[in-house]
Formats: sequence, C-alpha cells, structure tokens
Amino acid sequence: MSHYHDSDDRKLLREFKHLAPTEWKAFIELDSTVGRDDGKIPRKYRELMAIAVACTTQCPYCLDHHTKKAKAAGATREEVAESVMLAAALRAGAAATLGGLTLKLYDQE
Repeated sequence: MSHYHDSDDRKLLREFKHLAPTEWKAFIELDSTVGRDDGKIPRKYRELMAIAVACTTQCPYCLDHHTKKAKAAGATREEVAESVMLAAALRAGAAATLGGLTLKLYDQE
C-alpha cells in the first residue's frame, strides 16, 4: 500500500448494506437527515462545520467528501482554512483541559 487514503475506498461502505442492513439503514437515514438542504443552517456552513469535525475526528474520507462539497457550495479557500484552524484550536483546548484533569487525578490519593 503506497498510501493510507484512497477516495475510492468509500465504495467499500456499501458492503455494510448487506453485512449489517439494519444498522446501515439507520446510518443512511441519519446522514440524509443531517445532510439535507432544507435545514436552518445553509449548505456552505454545514460543510464547513463538517470539515472542522472531520479534522478533529481525523477522518480523511470525510475531509475529501466535505471539502469538495464545501467548495461546490461556494466556500472559499480562506473559509476552509479558518474551519481547519477552529478545529485545531478546539482540539488543542481539549488537550489542555484534559491536562487539568490529569493534574487533578495525580493529586488524588
């Protein structure tokens, strides 16, 4: 394997339709509901949010998918960059707060 991520790998997800049909159906319904176009949050902002979440969950497939969709929805390169940096700050903030919890646990008997 020359690299970890290949966008064609997403096609493998379709196997779950047969391997775990009930769970797959629920997943598809959830994904369709939160990804709809008629929600209160405009498509571009949904995709920018998805990019930030994908950065924090470290999902390269999600980044591939949502970056393309954000661009198609009119997101600028600068907006995508700000979404990435927002995710980075939140991830760093979470690490810092866990550091505080670590000290609390250390101080416990």
